[in-house]
Amino acid sequence: MKIRAIIHPAEEGGFWAEVPAIPGCATQGETKEELLRNLREAIEGCLSVELEPQASTDKDQVIEIAV
Repeated sequence: MKIRAIIHPAEEGGFWAEVPAIPGCATQGETKEELLRNLREAIEGCLSVELEPQASTDKDQVIEIAV
């Protein structure tokens, strides 16, 4: 899976990045290398968050899909 991130220079030095496809997913780093490490970790963390289970009836089918 490829996810687009936007890297910005931070006002206090270093960089920060955001992932538009995942609201609230952002991180920072002093160098671009550190930023990329932190960005991978942030994306994994955002994607692994478990949401509250939705109410379903016996007619509904729940499946999991790998992306």
